[in-house]
Amino acid sequence: MSSAKPTVTGRSETAQRPADARSRRDDIRRFFPILLLLVLVAVFSFASPRFLQFNNLMIVAQQAVVLLVAALGMTFVIIAGSIDLSVGAIVALAALVAAATSASLGIYAIVPACLVGAAAGLVNGVVVAKGKVPSFIVTLGAMVVYRGIVLFFTRGAPISIDDERFLDLYSGRTAGIPHSVLIAILLIAIAAVMLNLTVFGREVRAIGGGERIALLTGIRVDRVKIAIFVLSGLMCGMAGLLQGARAMAATAQLGEGLELDAIAAVVVGGTPLTGGVGSIQGTILGALIITILSNGMNIVGLDPYFQNIVKGLVLVLSVFVTIDRKKIGIIK
Repeated sequence: MSSAKPTVTGRSETAQRPADARSRRDDIRRFFPILLLLVLVAVFSFASPRFLQFNNLMIVAQQAVVLLVAALGMTFVIIAGSIDLSVGAIVALAALVAAATSASLGIYAIVPACLVGAAAGLVNGVVVAKGKVPSFIVTLGAMVVYRGIVLFFTRGAPISIDDERFLDLYSGRTAGIPHSVLIAILLIAIAAVMLNLTVFGREVRAIGGGERIALLTGIRVDRVKIAIFVLSGLMCGMAGLLQGARAMAATAQLGEGLELDAIAAVVVGGTPLTGGVGSIQGTILGALIITILSNGMNIVGLDPYFQNIVKGLVLVLSVFVTIDRKKIGIIK
């Protein structure tokens, strides 16, 4: 009787060790974005006293807005297990529409800008869902098409935005706080409610977790897929409006590379490309990390050509730390 007790205890301790290790790994994945953000703030604060000045922090906030708004839509797309490479081109297209209509519509140019973004997202979603074409291919082609439309209408020349009310509302400041930041906070709240407190949010997670299972449970997968791309396009429409207002013009180069930064912000924030899980707060952290990294490297005077190397290494490190390999059958 007494000899059996140590055996049982030994087995329970052996079983407990893997459980503790898994718990530690989960904690590291969960808190890595916060730790990385704190490390970047500490490093750049030590390297340059200008980094924590109020003016620079407001610049960081303004710089993060366009990326964050675009990344909010991208979060839904990636959680559902898809990808959207047309984000930057839709932002440029929306900015072009906002610039072209701001003189006649003023602050209400937000309507056509967002409608164009939503329409572009609708096209993407329909081809992906109904055409059964991988989202990578669809949005890669859409990126070229939408960017081509912008180039066709601008002929490479900027279209200026001169309406004072438009510029004041979307790029002005109140008590030193940029209006674009306040708009972004509102959009964050809406996105968080949609993802966490609605049936739509649960359906998005279910599709990312397993599309076939989602179909068997009665979820209209095609409809949800179309909806997430429309939402992504809508957010890009808003991002394009804000970017155009900040630049006081729409240019053919607007939004170039934004799709990669948006994907990076979502992934660095802890949302895996495999889908099924993710959070808005993680995307916020990811957008701040990407923006602070760029801002800090500029402040300390790091070689611009070397900055891309650093950003790439940070992205790979973040994926390496946060990815849950047990949920992926084969690494491709």
